[in-house]
Amino acid sequence: MYIGESISTAFGTLRGNKLRSFLTVLSVAIGVFSIIAVMTSLGALQFSIEGGLSALGVNTFQVQKYDNQHGGGPDWHAQSRNRKDLTYEQGLAVVERTSGVKHIGLEVWKFGIEVRWRSRKTDPNVSIAGETPDGLPTNQWEIDRGRGLSQSDLDLTRKVVVLGSDLVKSLFPPSYNPIGEMVSLGGVRYKVIGTLQPQGGLFGNQDRYFIIPITTFFERFGKNRSIHIMVQAESRENFDAVQDEVIGILRAVRDVPPGEDNDFAIFSNESVIRQFNETTYYVKIGTLAIAAVALFAAGIGIMNIMLVSVTERTREIGIRKAVGATRKSIVSQFLSESVVISLLGGSIGILLGLAAGNALAVALEISPVVDVVWIAVGIGACCFIGVTFGTYPAWKASNLDPIDALHYE
Repeated sequence: MYIGESISTAFGTLRGNKLRSFLTVLSVAIGVFSIIAVMTSLGALQFSIEGGLSALGVNTFQVQKYDNQHGGGPDWHAQSRNRKDLTYEQGLAVVERTSGVKHIGLEVWKFGIEVRWRSRKTDPNVSIAGETPDGLPTNQWEIDRGRGLSQSDLDLTRKVVVLGSDLVKSLFPPSYNPIGEMVSLGGVRYKVIGTLQPQGGLFGNQDRYFIIPITTFFERFGKNRSIHIMVQAESRENFDAVQDEVIGILRAVRDVPPGEDNDFAIFSNESVIRQFNETTYYVKIGTLAIAAVALFAAGIGIMNIMLVSVTERTREIGIRKAVGATRKSIVSQFLSESVVISLLGGSIGILLGLAAGNALAVALEISPVVDVVWIAVGIGACCFIGVTFGTYPAWKASNLDPIDALHYE
């Protein structure tokens, strides 16, 4: 029997037992859907992180007071709270002493501020960044209009600002050039010298930034706070050497005794991705376990529908064997039907899983993905289920005695 004929026969079997077929196909679809939906969602999140959601440039790592993680228990929290702040002077020491770097940016943050221009104002959810000039490239901020911060802006403590694209949209009319305009933050006026290209982002809106010189930030909000140090190595090859050098400089200026752990944290894009993978590992395992149970139940359903099909088509099998059909051809026929049923459910599950997973990605304003690997896994699992649970019915059909089968009523 040709493959096309086997497929046609399989669909005929499905139409002949609509309710039973629907439940069997649905059980396969649910198992595959759970795999594809979860893996697609996680894939979209990881793709976004790898694309820059950690807000760090290529070959860049960041030094800060607290570890870039949550949890860790009471001891970890107490240890982190008791760490000394990273001071601006310590950051300048890193800038002066580190070799083999492309950029070293120093920054400090304050959140939840309202910005005004004339009669317009933003929601009180603007992030204020005090930056050095190298803070823009290490954060992957690209200038759209105007210019970025300069060293003279820091030296003279100028009240100038670079605005994120969302702030530009919120404060100014469409197509309006804000360069040279004065905006107000907490009653203090700042001159707009530049705007940023849109970034978007998953973990907070990266386009609502109000970026001012770090010295201006200290003058306005005080210096008693911990800074971040962002270091971009010249290449991937010297990344580790630069990181070791920065660790050595900070241990020296912070008087960390030999043998004790660092009293600061370092993370990079790689560490963010690694933490994400560790966090989602058990989610993936749980999803695969649930999917395996659903597919096992679906396999039992496929075996049941195929056994019923063998019983209902006993006379047909007897006629085929009487006219010379081999056991191999009959096994192939019923296995093909079993695989078709499984693949039909799997195809539905894949389509729904991709739709659900990417719907979450769109809702979070990140790029949708189509993970070919997990689609292949889903198809492979369906073929495996179809063959495994269709083998016994196919074997039973091929072993029917043709005479008994012809006399079956």
